[in-house]
Amino acid sequence: MAAGYQNLFLEQGTTFNISLTLDDVYGDNYDLSNASCFSQIRKSYYSANATATFVTSINTGTSTITLSLDSRQTANISTGRYVYDTIVSYEGAPGQANTVVRVLEGVVDVLPRVTR
Repeated sequence: MAAGYQNLFLEQGTTFNISLTLDDVYGDNYDLSNASCFSQIRKSYYSANATATFVTSINTGTSTITLSLDSRQTANISTGRYVYDTIVSYEGAPGQANTVVRVLEGVVDVLPRVTR
């Protein structure tokens, strides 16, 4: 399954939260049972270090993943364009052990702030 694509706009110095509902190729809820979620922002696909790591949460009942950064984290990201992706891992899940799926990717535009 190819990852979905969603561009994000992040404002420096503000709290960032986005909830994304995943569905499969048939439009049914994506199975997130026994899954873990990880998501990072990097300056480029080839950057050795992450610029920021999202705090992630999964609501299995609605197939929703939430990505969050607090205002201190966003204040420390320089303005510009970045890339991100979101990985779902089913390590140890019955019938899906050691399965890792990239479910989402895109560009993050970090907008500068005026008020400090």
